[in-house]
Amino acid sequence: MQSRSKLARLLVASCVTLFAELAVIRWLSTEVRIFAYAKNLALLLCFLGFGVGCALASKPVWWRRGIQALLALILLVRNPWTPRMFEGLSQTLGAAQDTAIWFVGTERDWPNFILAAAIAGILFFLLTCVFVPLGQVVSQEIDSDQDRLRAYSWNLGASLLGIGLFSIVSVAELPPAFWFGSILVGFASLQDGWKRRLVVAALIVPAAILLHERASKDHFSIWTPYQQVDVQRDYFKNGEWKATTIDVNHVGHQTIVNLSPEFLDRHPGLLQEPAEDNPYNLPFRFTVANPSVLVVGAGSGNDVAGAVRAHSRSIDAVEIDPGILKLGRTHPERPYDSSTVTAHLADARAFMRRTDKRYDLVLFGLLDSHTQQSEYANMRIDNYVYTEESLRRARELLSPNGVLFLKFQVDRDWLGRRLYGLLSRVFGKPPLIFVAEPSYGAGGVCFVISVGDQVEKSIAEDRQLKAFLARQGRTLVGASSVPLTTDDWPYLYQEKRSIPAVFPTLSLLVVGLSFGYSRLIWKQAVLTHHHGQSSLFFFAMGAGFLLLETQTVSRLALFFGTTWRVNGVAIASVLTALVLANLMTEKYFSRLNRGWSLVGLLFALVCLYLVPFDRIPGSIAVVGSVAAVLFAVPVFLAGLLFAQEFRCTKSPSAALAANMLGAVVGGLMENLSLVVGLRALLLLAALFYAVAALGLWSADRRPLAEAQEHAECALP
Repeated sequence: MQSRSKLARLLVASCVTLFAELAVIRWLSTEVRIFAYAKNLALLLCFLGFGVGCALASKPVWWRRGIQALLALILLVRNPWTPRMFEGLSQTLGAAQDTAIWFVGTERDWPNFILAAAIAGILFFLLTCVFVPLGQVVSQEIDSDQDRLRAYSWNLGASLLGIGLFSIVSVAELPPAFWFGSILVGFASLQDGWKRRLVVAALIVPAAILLHERASKDHFSIWTPYQQVDVQRDYFKNGEWKATTIDVNHVGHQTIVNLSPEFLDRHPGLLQEPAEDNPYNLPFRFTVANPSVLVVGAGSGNDVAGAVRAHSRSIDAVEIDPGILKLGRTHPERPYDSSTVTAHLADARAFMRRTDKRYDLVLFGLLDSHTQQSEYANMRIDNYVYTEESLRRARELLSPNGVLFLKFQVDRDWLGRRLYGLLSRVFGKPPLIFVAEPSYGAGGVCFVISVGDQVEKSIAEDRQLKAFLARQGRTLVGASSVPLTTDDWPYLYQEKRSIPAVFPTLSLLVVGLSFGYSRLIWKQAVLTHHHGQSSLFFFAMGAGFLLLETQTVSRLALFFGTTWRVNGVAIASVLTALVLANLMTEKYFSRLNRGWSLVGLLFALVCLYLVPFDRIPGSIAVVGSVAAVLFAVPVFLAGLLFAQEFRCTKSPSAALAANMLGAVVGGLMENLSLVVGLRALLLLAALFYAVAALGLWSADRRPLAEAQEHAECALP
């Protein structure tokens, strides 16, 4: 860089950009629930704002608009007058029969829907405005440097730092007041003059007041690495503890209950049904005595406590969220303190893939997801748990007399038929289905099936169980009409292979906002030529890379789990590969034949599409490592190709703008995976890279004199 101050300015702006992206995405997904279900929506809006900022690099920085937009966004969402206004907005926008969003109806009220869409459009606009000044600063500093490729590498390195800092904040369970306070500190440090810095820093106070969560000993919130967990303890009139209610992202999730005989004897009216009919005791009436048990979605400990009461000889309890597991350790029956219980903080699917134990009972707790699993991927936490491949692995873990017991909150008939069809296909026979609705605790629809005849044997030997099933049994028909979920199409909460109505609506808002911004950036010629370099190339590269990045994160999540660590490492690895590509271009590949780079990139994508990862022999760690290496190849090649063009473009800011706007288009195109599956996104990415090749070819058709002047940038 030309000076240390300019380098510092670039590093701070780049770091704040990634930190702010992750913070805003997590916060909006919690406070405005529709953001949690609309795939990559908040991320695309961040990209759009940043891309517009890059296109406006020659204009004065929009600091006032950006800061005002940030405060307005906080005030609008956290306003003290109608604190849950956006819950109603999410329910209105999400109402449909073709997708399952918890506690949202199926009938659409069109007048309210249009009003909700307009309010969502205001949110979208404010969100993009926050990132416009950051895009301006980053692109201005890269533009002004003589070695723009090295400056771009610094930008990527600082982005890695931003990801790392937000990961630390998430692990420490710090609240949004700290997140947005940190963003405003970053904004303040980028201002010119100490007076402006003090003014911006002073805005931390009103932002913190709006974001402050009231708390007491019996009612408080925890911001885990995945979600906001709201805890409410309830007591009897005599002051004795009764239950602990846990909400996730303002939606009811689970309740900690005490089903010990001593507690129930002290409160005889608490449980209306026989204790053995409670869904936390029912699974153990179908299995052998003193079973070995695997509980996935162990959560706050109710299922684990049931396993302890059933005198299970060994219990593996798997929970992904450290905050909820911590609450489980306060369970009044203290199940996690039992010598027979081993707690595993891990993703359920990843644990099942790597364990070699056999169990008499595999119990799927109520691990229904209420949020998206990642800021960069397009699935919820539990998507890979309820696929055909996952249930086949669960079947493999069962002993000869083993039983699989699955509990789920089924609020759409087609969702129940899907689970019924999955279990029928995996086990070769239909499962037993019944409803358990306890008066104390959480219930749902239960699916029970065994490898042999253990379920049938247990029913025959237990007359009370047989009578209970006769009362509560359910029949599901038409399972063949619902597509079954697989690792390639893991969308459990979507009825058909189609794009749910809510996604085109929100996508149209993004497209409309993009057209509105286009009037501002038209003079920057984002989609025209710059010094013989077609911005079509950078645009297509952005679209292709977003699809490739999503595929990389999704594939690694399949092998290593959907934990925040895996997501963070996957994104960090992608950025590291880009930095490495920049360094290699600068030192060794400055005159690399770009035709061969494109051919290699397209060939790598086709190979990834054809490779049957599920047939590669070896442990999960070995297969996952092979997948990581194979996916790193096209990322690196795309980085090389981008770096070669970026280092000699006349306008780096325009190139970055086109790249970011292309990423927005790629993110919108990602919705096609809801129809064609995840793997097909690789072919779509290859198509965009082919368009990038067309952009290079068209850019090369220029006068011979100009080609000779810029020989190192021309196609071979």
